[in-house]
Amino acid sequence: MTLDDHAEELASDLGVDTQEVRRKLEKMAEYNVPMSEAKQSVRREYGSGGSGTEVPTRDVSEISTDDSNVGVTVRVLSVGKRSIQYSGEREVIFEGELADETGLISYTAWEDFGLEPGETVTLGNAGVREWEGDPELNLGEATDVERVDEPLEVSYEVGGEAALAELEPGDRGVVVEGRILECESKTIDGRDGKTEILSGVIGDETARLPLTDWKPRPQIAAGESVRIENAYVREFRGAPSVNVSEFSTVTPTEQPVAVAESAPRYSIQAAVAGGGIFDVELVGSVVGVRDGSGLIERCPECGRVVQNDQCRSHGAVEAEDDLRVKAILDDGTGTVTVILDEERTAEVYGGGIETAREHARDAMDREVVAEQIREELVGRAFRVRGSLSVDEFGANLDATTFEAVDEDPATRATRLLQEAQT
Repeated sequence: MTLDDHAEELASDLGVDTQEVRRKLEKMAEYNVPMSEAKQSVRREYGSGGSGTEVPTRDVSEISTDDSNVGVTVRVLSVGKRSIQYSGEREVIFEGELADETGLISYTAWEDFGLEPGETVTLGNAGVREWEGDPELNLGEATDVERVDEPLEVSYEVGGEAALAELEPGDRGVVVEGRILECESKTIDGRDGKTEILSGVIGDETARLPLTDWKPRPQIAAGESVRIENAYVREFRGAPSVNVSEFSTVTPTEQPVAVAESAPRYSIQAAVAGGGIFDVELVGSVVGVRDGSGLIERCPECGRVVQNDQCRSHGAVEAEDDLRVKAILDDGTGTVTVILDEERTAEVYGGGIETAREHARDAMDREVVAEQIREELVGRAFRVRGSLSVDEFGANLDATTFEAVDEDPATRATRLLQEAQT
């Protein structure tokens, strides 16, 4: 069935206007809401017999994904603004967080209700939908917004300001200050075709996170300290990623933003349990080197590792040599695969690609490169810094630094025990 078919069928069943139902379904489709869930949401909004269903009043903590529409009095914590693709055109939406004395909830407003951070409002007939397992308020045509003179006291910060370490995927309307540590221009295939973006890393005293500017600004450049208002946060390899939209404001800060030189140090167990950390330090012993290490071959088109000059995506290719290590790091609490790129593998191996080729030719076996790397690494302790990602295939850390450490075994055992207990 097409969207029009679903809208006509549902509108007929509810006894309401077809075009109004179609707009509601289409808006939810833009957020990739399954059609069955979208139709159920519209049914809940109108009630089983159409309009006229009494809307319950709730505290934020009482709102659940089983609710269809609610009334609630809340304080506006943040207001974000960005555009989404809608019916082949861009439509502006507003989003952020609301709170009362009992809890916090995110919202999406499909119209401009003029919400301002800090004000208290009573929302009537606000829709409820599930967003990443939690309830979210949807404010639309049927929602009434009434300003309340008496401010609601809440235990949450108003304005959306946050340190980088406090950000979580899904945050919207946030305000951050940081120094741009890395920045490069990229061309990607976006919804509107080829799109120029800025991709980099931002840091403050608490963390470093990836950053994307979808409308490249001159203020975002390596070494610059900036204040970014109305940013939103997505997930990048399990970690938060700061996104700057066309509606974000970027201004230089009066003073340079201090950035922590070291990464937060975790036990492997704690780091993996977090699901992904963009910048983290781990210490452990290399207990093995996985297959696919040493002198490997990559597809010149996509960069994937190939075997016998065959790429899974591009078939027969003229493969290019590369160096890589996939080392298994164990600290007593868990294991992670540490991936070293060409530069760091060359440091471990003691030579670059040409040295590895000669070694393999002399031995008539490419595996001798991996064997030498194993002899260098296995059984030794290392301090590793990099970006950790966790998926169904396990935990991997792309290393930016990989340093041998000399630590007394008794001291190390005591430290590991303390980390495991925290």
